Amino acid sequence: MQDLRQANLHPEQMLAQLPEFMAKISALAEQLGLDLSACQADHLALRVNDAALAAQLHQAWLEYGEEWSTNEINGRPIVVIGFHQLLQAGDWQIEALELPYPGDKQYPQQGWEHVEFVVPCQAATTDALKTELENVFPALDWQAVEQAGIQVKASTPSGEKERLANPTFAFKKGGVCIKLHPCSLKAVIESEG
Repeated sequence: MQDLRQANLHPEQMLAQLPEFMAKISALAEQLGLDLSACQADHLALRVNDAALAAQLHQAWLEYGEEWSTNEINGRPIVVIGFHQLLQAGDWQIEALELPYPGDKQYPQQGWEHVEFVVPCQAATTDALKTELENVFPALDWQAVEQAGIQVKASTPSGEKERLANPTFAFKKGGVCIKLHPCSLKAVIESEG
């Protein structure tokens, strides 16, 4: 069985890769016309293709925080770990890590995959969120985004116990992804009560 260090996925290795990853996130945000400086960087997410590696990662990251939840979303467990100390990543302080166990999809690369940012608003649908994003980010040009080859996906993911609507827009290019949504992951987890 491959171990985390061999896979370059040990938390120490992942933290060392974080500045480069956040530079890519910042470059994508700039290309999108998103000034995220006033937004909360809610959480980081990584991707892994092997369930045994995911289990090792789950245990290894518990040294850096506590498990906030494990929820079945789209047929697979998604673990959320809240950091003991906020993680400094670029200009942001991030409070949690999202670790999805692998499903059917194989990712071309394992490691950091996206950062989710909170755009505080009352949007309960993707249409309402799109309107909010256009107001908050006037430089966001949907046609230019499409022409630049940036994949855009609107979704409303939810776990079985969630009570809080959290529509999401994901912008993906070059192996990195920015997701925007109205509620923090912590608020969504707390809504499960």
